Amino acid sequence: LPRHLPQLPQWQIAAFYGPARAVGGDFYDFVEMPDGRIGIAVGDVTDKGVPAALVMARTHSILRAEASRSNDPGEILSRANDLLVPEMPAKMFVTCLFAVLDPPTGRIVIANAGHNLPFVRTGDELTELRATGMPLGLMAGIRYEEVEGVIAPDSNVLLYSDGLIEAHDRSREMFGFGRLRDALRIDDAGSELLDRLLETLNAFTGPDHEQEDDITLVTLH
Repeated sequence: LPRHLPQLPQWQIAAFYGPARAVGGDFYDFVEMPDGRIGIAVGDVTDKGVPAALVMARTHSILRAEASRSNDPGEILSRANDLLVPEMPAKMFVTCLFAVLDPPTGRIVIANAGHNLPFVRTGDELTELRATGMPLGLMAGIRYEEVEGVIAPDSNVLLYSDGLIEAHDRSREMFGFGRLRDALRIDDAGSELLDRLLETLNAFTGPDHEQEDDITLVTLH
């Protein structure tokens, strides 16, 4: 995982990583790209523990290498997928979202390999950046669509793994998208937003909850 988060003028970036075990299969990364753009990756390997961590490390290194060869997130995911397919362990795959952000303009281009859709909150409006595609490592020759948007001033973007929404309380009720949407409507950003999301999750699951899956959160403001 990155030792330092990007320091961008007029942008606030925060991230959280919480593995369910000593090591995990989630990952996030920030990659410096040409012309001052930033590549942002968030991913989730099926399974947990050491096998997932090994696949995560391999996926992370491939994405970084491919991001040095292309500026297009769809092409980056497609090349990574073709490299991962022949070496992916049985019954495992990787969901991954790769975005390229142009900080001065707020322009963002996203490609998605089966990962949760990012949320964007601007004022009272909460939307999803809808890009879809097959997870990495299942089938070679996949092409990934790209979706372009602009992050307006004072907007919050949240990228996350399913360990948040799929957490359960004592009665086995799932945290779900509805609670996440409600939590995102409050006006805070950066590490304050992530802290509040985790506090909301802990209040839902209870103090003695055993974390079921890795949780990764990345927010841009």
